[in-house]
Amino acid sequence: MAVPRLTRVNELLKREIASSLFRVMAGQDFDLAAVTITHVFTSSDLHSARVLVSIRGDEVERGRRLHQLHQHRGDIQHLISKTVVLKYTPQLTFVHDPSLAEGDHVLRLIEDLEARHPDWRPPPADQPPESTPDKT
Repeated sequence: MAVPRLTRVNELLKREIASSLFRVMAGQDFDLAAVTITHVFTSSDLHSARVLVSIRGDEVERGRRLHQLHQHRGDIQHLISKTVVLKYTPQLTFVHDPSLAEGDHVLRLIEDLEARHPDWRPPPADQPPESTPDKT
């Protein structure tokens, strides 16, 4: 089964945007290790692309880094236009993606529960869950 073209374009742009960030933001007051490109959603006409970025840090740092990405959007698009051959180079819009931070929060909650209840283990996958009698 073939992968749809737009999915391939999204993955290619994701990889190229991440690579371009290193070239554009190097030498500036920008922590490249704190930024992860998580998804790219390109419009079907290839004129625009929404770039989801996970940014580590507090709210002020996230806002500052997101603002820097918006300021250098043109430079990133220019580099992409040199390496990716498309009819149009999409106009990038950077949007904060909180999913990685939310995932970290869930993992911390699970670790906390495991620390509070070290003897608890989930039932084996082949065993059905215990049923509780109805209280009617």
